[in-house]
Amino acid sequence: MDTGREAAPWCWDLPEFAPGTVWLVGAGPGDPGLLTMLAVQALRHADVILHDALIGDRILAGAGPGAELEPVGKRAGRRSPRQSEIDRRLIAHARAGRRVLRLKGGDPFVFGRGGEEALALAKAGIGFRVVPGITAGVGGLAYAGIPATHRGLTGVVTLVTGRGSAGTLPDDIDWQALALASPAIVFYMALGTLGIIAERLIAAGRPPMTPVAVVSDATTERQSAIVTTLARAPREVVRLGARSPAIIAVGEVVRLRRTLAAWQQVAPDGGTVLDTEHRAIADRLTRAIG
Repeated sequence: MDTGREAAPWCWDLPEFAPGTVWLVGAGPGDPGLLTMLAVQALRHADVILHDALIGDRILAGAGPGAELEPVGKRAGRRSPRQSEIDRRLIAHARAGRRVLRLKGGDPFVFGRGGEEALALAKAGIGFRVVPGITAGVGGLAYAGIPATHRGLTGVVTLVTGRGSAGTLPDDIDWQALALASPAIVFYMALGTLGIIAERLIAAGRPPMTPVAVVSDATTERQSAIVTTLARAPREVVRLGARSPAIIAVGEVVRLRRTLAAWQQVAPDGGTVLDTEHRAIADRLTRAIG
């Protein structure tokens, strides 16, 4: 049927990536299909791309033919550039008149140090654009069949880092408030500190049988999930070989995976699941939200 409207071009009204500026771009949790149009625009036109270690080859393949790739990723236990060095490179490239893309996994402003880099650029008088990305704590869980929120189960979700600037669990977390006030908790970069996290949440009043999901390599062809309980999670991630990067979800929303994951169509292949709990935590969803 003729609507009388002309089809709009797919890349309409995208801003120019001007020389001498920096774009702080979130690449999402891993699946290239989750890139935003602005992220694709930045990849195509950047002169230099400073990228995190978790940015996959399929995403970097979208860079323009003349783009220079500079890996600046930070990985636990491995030597990597200091944040001050990354800031210095961003500023130097921009002052040289280049289009500078700082490409980050997930969202730049969710445990991505994007705020620190934006402040450094502002202080140096460098123009920049922030391009949000899909954060793993929402998008990665969604690919595993776990909604971050669900009516009747939780209207509150808390995002928590499992590793502070010193490489250890931050010491400024109010564990009692976290355990009792947030029905759903999502931990980033917390695989190495999961034992302490579980211990402190239980001590603060969270039931030991609270469902937990550990989702590794979320949204990629390597995605896998371990579903267990808070009390058993530290042992199970070791026994089953959970790997980084991983997102850890704590709360009743994890139970939804039993139904959703079996029918969900996700790319590339849906990954695998290792459910470590018996029917003792069988789905009580109908009664819970009925």
